[in-house]
Parts: sequence; structure tokens; C-alpha cells
Amino acid sequence: MEDKKNRPVHTIKRRGIYVLPSMFTLLGLLCGFYSLVSTIQGNYENAAWGIIGAAIFDMLDGRVARLLNAETAFGAELDSLADMMSFGVAPAVLVYLWALTPYDKLGWLAAFLIVAGSALRLARFNVQLASQDKRYFQGLPTPALAIFMASGVLFYSSFDATPSSGLWLVLSIALAWLLVSNVRFLSGKDIDLKQKRSFAVLVSILAAVVLLVIDPHRVLFCVFLAYCVHGPIMSVWQGQKAARLRLKKRLARAKAKQPVKTDVDNND
Repeated sequence: MEDKKNRPVHTIKRRGIYVLPSMFTLLGLLCGFYSLVSTIQGNYENAAWGIIGAAIFDMLDGRVARLLNAETAFGAELDSLADMMSFGVAPAVLVYLWALTPYDKLGWLAAFLIVAGSALRLARFNVQLASQDKRYFQGLPTPALAIFMASGVLFYSSFDATPSSGLWLVLSIALAWLLVSNVRFLSGKDIDLKQKRSFAVLVSILAAVVLLVIDPHRVLFCVFLAYCVHGPIMSVWQGQKAARLRLKKRLARAKAKQPVKTDVDNND
């Protein structure tokens, strides 16, 4: 067997990376780092927009990689590391300094739960990527949690209101639990944009964009609040539906096992 070291240089295949998807990932990482720095400086609204910018680049890098058929293990690992910064560390530090400092140790422990939950969520996602149902996410996606936190900051800033520390402490713990839970959330990955759609779909998308442009602070918060809530609601509904189906099957089996009654005419 020929040794690689003895081969001519031009016959050895060089490994490389796809530049365009990786650039989008690094731009998302830059937005996450900008959010972290802005939070430390007390510019909470800028920090929130930094997280939203990171989410946009995170969406684009995956789309670009699939369109160019440039999905690699390197890109997946780089994306996870960038997500940990932008959607794990950055929103946790933001919510702590913005709302949880009155609770001191309990506050930063609640923020740490977001960091730990994000790390566990990303690790589980990478391990189960091949076996997952593409229609659903298992556990709350880290970008959804991060955008919800960021849009909460923007929502309060639109009213010049002070955040309720107790409310955000409970929300932080609940969202951290949703990250590592088995609650299913719609992924939207099964939507094929290349297929023809009705005119009403285009009108609905246009209306959503107009609402977002008119009042991004409140619209974003309402949309991602609804997304975070829909998972538990859908799981309860699907659980009840499955329970009714199991009950119906048990009743059908029990009915099938019952002896058939026949009328016998007795002749005297």
C-alpha cells in the first residue's frame, strides 16, 4: 500500500472550508459579542438588537450552506460554538444585568441555568440531528429563547418601563427548563419555499412584514412569546389526543373479546 508521504503533492487532496456560510456564522458571532459588550456597558437596547442580528445571520448561514450544497462537519461545529455565545451567554448576561440583579446570587444562578440549558440543548441537537423529525424541535430552540429575551428588553423600552425582576426570574427558570425538555416546537424546516403557494400566503407575509416595520419592539415580543407558549400547549393537546386514541383502541379490543350473544329458541 502506497504511503501518503511518498505521493506527489498534487495528488494529495487538501481539506478546506466553504467561505460564504462560515462568514455568515462569524458575522452572527460578531453580533453576539457586540451584544455582550453592549450589555456590560449598560446599552441594553443595543444588546437586544445585537442578539436579533445574530439570529438573522444564524438563519442565513444554514440556508446558504444548503443552497450551495456546502454543509460540512466543520460548519456545524462552528455554528454550534457561535450559537453558544450569541444565544446562550449573551441573553443570559443581558437578562441578569437588565432584570435579575436585585436577586443577587439567585439572579445569576437563574441566568446560569440559561447558559447551561443552552449548552445541553445544543449538544443534544448535534447528537440527535440525524434521527430528529424535521417538522419539530425537541426542546425550545436557543435562538427562540434569545430573541424572546431580546424582544422583552425592546418591549419594555418602548414603554420606558422598568422590568419586573420576579417575573423575569420565573421566566428565566421556565425557559431554561424548556431548553432541555422533551416539549416539541414547530421547526418550519418542512416548508418548501420553492413550491407554489396561494395569493393569500403572499398577502399574509406582506402584512406581517408591515406590522414588524411599524412596531418591531412589540410585534417581535408578541410573536416569540406565542412561539414559546405554543410548544407546551401543543404537547398537552397531542398528549390528550394520544390518550383518547389509546382509550379507543382498548375499548375496541375489549369489545372484540366479548362473547357474541345469540338468541336460542327453546321448543317445548
